[in-house]
Amino acid sequence: MGFCMSHAAFAGAALGVGLSLNPFAMALAFSLATASMVGPVSDRAGMRPDLVTGIAFPLNMALAFIFLTLTPGAVRFTSEVTSILWGSVLSVGLRDIVSLAGLLTVFTVLVALFWKEYFTIMFNRKLAEADGINTKPFIYLILFAIGIIVTFSLKLVGGLLVFALLFNPAATVLQFSYNIRRIAFLAPLVGAASCLLGLTLSYLLNWPAGACIVLVSTLGFALAVALSPKRRIRK
Repeated sequence: MGFCMSHAAFAGAALGVGLSLNPFAMALAFSLATASMVGPVSDRAGMRPDLVTGIAFPLNMALAFIFLTLTPGAVRFTSEVTSILWGSVLSVGLRDIVSLAGLLTVFTVLVALFWKEYFTIMFNRKLAEADGINTKPFIYLILFAIGIIVTFSLKLVGGLLVFALLFNPAATVLQFSYNIRRIAFLAPLVGAASCLLGLTLSYLLNWPAGACIVLVSTLGFALAVALSPKRRIRK
């Protein structure tokens, strides 16, 4: 679902640039529309979310590149367009930082309050429903939260790479622990460390910030796989 949301935000931002509208507003609109398709719309239509995700992902990618192609030539290679593609730390202002901090606070509180419900749903949604939990509001909340967070992260990492920041930190921590609570706590810390190291690398080498962050997080995952005690246990 994360990769679908990230490319929806990318498509929306590309449309915003092409139409000279606010890229952030368009990215948010596309992300929330995709979250609606994967969540409430798929439930009403009786379709599996992964089916809708599989359709929405290539659609959003196709739309993103069409919108970029239709962008006027004078605008196509501006810093605004390249920041949408690859991310740019220079485009992140105080307002963006405050917004991300606010989102972090809100969603941390929500997850802490409903941790048992989310843990049960992550383990098995059908078992959670059999246990009397109304799973739809929690699933929808996660979907819309991913859409909003991805949109706010677009400036830093870029539309092509933001999915890696959702997936790589959790996959890295998973190499050392089976405890879901521990993974949920440590994954954001690993993601933050990847951002700091990636930004440092970007500054030193003058490379795109988003690409450097993803490179660092991927190397971190590869190192975690090599050092994982789980591999030794399996041997």
